[in-house]
Amino acid sequence: MTGGIRVTVAFPEPPGCPIADLSARASTTISDVATSVAVDGTAVTEFLVDADAVPDDYGDPVFAYADRHLHRVTHDADTDCPCVCLGEFDTPIDRYFADAGALELVFHAGDFERLQAVVAALRDRFPDVDIRRMVRAPTGGAPRDSVFVDRGRLTDRQLEAVRTAYDMGYFEQPRGANAGDVAAELGVAASTFTEHLAAAQRKLLADVLEEDG
Repeated sequence: MTGGIRVTVAFPEPPGCPIADLSARASTTISDVATSVAVDGTAVTEFLVDADAVPDDYGDPVFAYADRHLHRVTHDADTDCPCVCLGEFDTPIDRYFADAGALELVFHAGDFERLQAVVAALRDRFPDVDIRRMVRAPTGGAPRDSVFVDRGRLTDRQLEAVRTAYDMGYFEQPRGANAGDVAAELGVAASTFTEHLAAAQRKLLADVLEEDG
């Protein structure tokens, strides 16, 4: 039995997304968003935004707080929007984050097969989608916290530095090779090797710690 997979995806400027569109028009960040629900074939989304940021021609809010307004938007089920695409797979969105036109979404897939179908649909409709992070929930009662590490974030030189260092025992205790040894094997200066290694470690650790790196 699988415990599901949490996925973070990002879109530079998704077409048809009213939340991303408003964040671009208002040059603001929108992160307080209610989960969209299906109502008679349409998607309904409510979100809070700073009152001073909303353009005058945007429309009246559903409710006005002291410094923020609650807005509601609807879009047809055939709208080319990431939120609607995920809704077609009955995949609830856990978190929205729109900033100056860019959109980041966090959603949960029940299993890897469902995840593959969702990602394929997103890539087909939004070629510039960035699959930023995937985290698998513990399964079978085991105290595991599996994280998908994206090696594609590394440059060829960074990956070569990590692989060579690993093969030569650089990460072992005691070390089987020092920085100078690995650098010589790579044919670069020791300082260049340590720069590649530090950059690679930061990117990999960002995935493990679920941080933006």
